[in-house]
Amino acid sequence: MKIFDIYLLKNLSVATAFVSITLAVVIFLTQSLKFLELVMNSGTSSFSFLILTMLALPRFFEIILPLALMAATVFTYNRMTVDSELVAMRAIGYSPLSLAKPALVLALLVTVILWGITMWAAPKSLNSMQQMRQVIKSQFSALLFRENVFNSVIPGLTIYMRERTSGGEMHGLMIHDSREKNKNPSTILAQRGVVMATDEGHQVLVYDGSRQEYDAKLDTLHRLNFERYTIDLPDSAPVRQRWRQPDERTIIELAHPDRANARDLESLRDFRVEIHRRTASPLLALVFTLIALNALLLGPVDRRGQGWRIALAIGSVVFIQGLFLAAYNVSRQSDIGLVLMHALVLFPLFLSMFFLTGASEKLRRRLLYKTSGGIA
Repeated sequence: MKIFDIYLLKNLSVATAFVSITLAVVIFLTQSLKFLELVMNSGTSSFSFLILTMLALPRFFEIILPLALMAATVFTYNRMTVDSELVAMRAIGYSPLSLAKPALVLALLVTVILWGITMWAAPKSLNSMQQMRQVIKSQFSALLFRENVFNSVIPGLTIYMRERTSGGEMHGLMIHDSREKNKNPSTILAQRGVVMATDEGHQVLVYDGSRQEYDAKLDTLHRLNFERYTIDLPDSAPVRQRWRQPDERTIIELAHPDRANARDLESLRDFRVEIHRRTASPLLALVFTLIALNALLLGPVDRRGQGWRIALAIGSVVFIQGLFLAAYNVSRQSDIGLVLMHALVLFPLFLSMFFLTGASEKLRRRLLYKTSGGIA
């Protein structure tokens, strides 16, 4: 690879990384708001909040990376045009395809990375995120006590409270604990209490009350008055086995569903559509890059700015991305959507590649010669 190609590839890589990180941070912040209330109410650690948000990110790279690469291509080639760098390279014999080579190499690399993300990394992270959310929600439901109701936390542990303040403090508590079979059941009455998270798990800390334990063998009632008492709570309620959605399955799991599972058999079309989407969508990185290259490398050079070309490239990218999403939705009911998905990727890809080749340049010159009054 020539020095100029390495220089151009380096600039494109830095710009792509910068835009990708910026978009990822924005999505990280927006996704974190979805989990903040859940994590705070359930009393789990801030580390769980961070893990949940990080697991939500990989599925967004399918959109982030193609857009970041397209933005980096537009920025880099437009800057080099304004600085006359591309003018100088054209003057020494560089063709549009030669100038586009570094961007195409990077686009191919990003496409391969996206195939890895969509085929394996994103489904794995999404499945882990959904499972973690289910565990936290289950834990949250075990700690969410309703007012004036006997809340059965787990078999053998029932909690009643008269009211809960805005600060989370509970008043008028009655707790019946018969979890341990080899011990007598006990009933705790307390004026107030709070749920605390500790390293060992969650606890209910109660104040100003009494603990009563009835011994059926001796027919006696033991009573203990206290100012402060602690009751351990289970870490979480039992978690149900959940059915994994198509976007939570790797490409191998989509291609080989569980034939013994009735819901898998009902979702065979959804699995097929998901396979087609994961095959086609990473190629949008290459398509978007080619659109930007066609807009900035073909035609006369204007060092004063190429605003209308940039606007045309952005409009084309938004149009194709919107049609691709629409085709994906249609494909769930009709095979026409599957054809449109692949057509929206392959047709612009080959057409854009043709425009960058020497054959396209000869064709454009012939057309220009004819329109100017010459004879082909």
